[in-house]
Amino acid sequence: MAIKWEGIMPAITTKFDDKDELDLDMFKVNIKAQLDAGVHGIVLGGTLGEASTLTDAEKRTLTQETVKFVEGKVPVLINIAEQTTKEAMLCAKKAEEDGAQGLMLLPPMRYKACDTETVQYFKDIANSTSLPIMIYNNPVDYKIEVTLDMFEDLLAECPNIEAVKESTRDTTNITRIKNRFGDRLKILTGVDTVALESLIMGAQGWVAGLVCAFPRETVAIYELQKAGRIKEAIEINRWFMPLLELDINPKLVQNIKLAELYTEIGTENVRKPRLPLFGEERAYVKHIIESSLKTRPTLPDYKNL
Repeated sequence: MAIKWEGIMPAITTKFDDKDELDLDMFKVNIKAQLDAGVHGIVLGGTLGEASTLTDAEKRTLTQETVKFVEGKVPVLINIAEQTTKEAMLCAKKAEEDGAQGLMLLPPMRYKACDTETVQYFKDIANSTSLPIMIYNNPVDYKIEVTLDMFEDLLAECPNIEAVKESTRDTTNITRIKNRFGDRLKILTGVDTVALESLIMGAQGWVAGLVCAFPRETVAIYELQKAGRIKEAIEINRWFMPLLELDINPKLVQNIKLAELYTEIGTENVRKPRLPLFGEERAYVKHIIESSLKTRPTLPDYKNL
């Protein structure tokens, strides 16, 4: 499946049961809610998916089960975040075997690679697979920035590097990417709080977080702005902002899983060392979610704009 790098692609949370095993039943409840809302792709095993806590077997199970459940309606991508090039290349091979249609690729983990090392890491992985790739550029959280010059080098040699998850939090970077690469490099914003602005500035899609709990509102914002109904998109976005801010927080996983519990498409089970929210932090997040649910907007028929 060729990937159209556009629309809403949820960074899906991984569901666990009370015994700390994969909860595939609840996982599929959430995936169904995403598909029913009209998302355009599924991203597995990212930060929200608690990737660093998953075994190789669990990642493969999630990929295989999602591909089977989605039945080709939207592309399924798996995130690769490894310490070594060798292991990342092996993950890419397994992803292809398991039916994934694309990869999201982080720079090397733990070791802060220089620009040359980072570019070589991406090239080696890209050249080892036929799958299309989205580079995850998040220098705020992962301390390595993929600069425009680095992308120039990558795009010249790796035709299957097709997109960037733009998470620098600098919306002017979207214009710089567009000016430098045109449509050669598709842009998907990766920061919920600046997503609408990023879409208006030319990003083709949104790898979203709070979509895990609020899929319809997220897709509505995308479809409305795409149709030029910016004022309506802004109104929903203003309602959404207190929730979206839960995504730019060290406990984004716990925050979003608590929201999923409220909207009945998830549980708040996390894998240790994470713990469910507690104390004042829990009370604060509950207040945000409960207040937002009381004023949840009535959405237009966004699927038929």
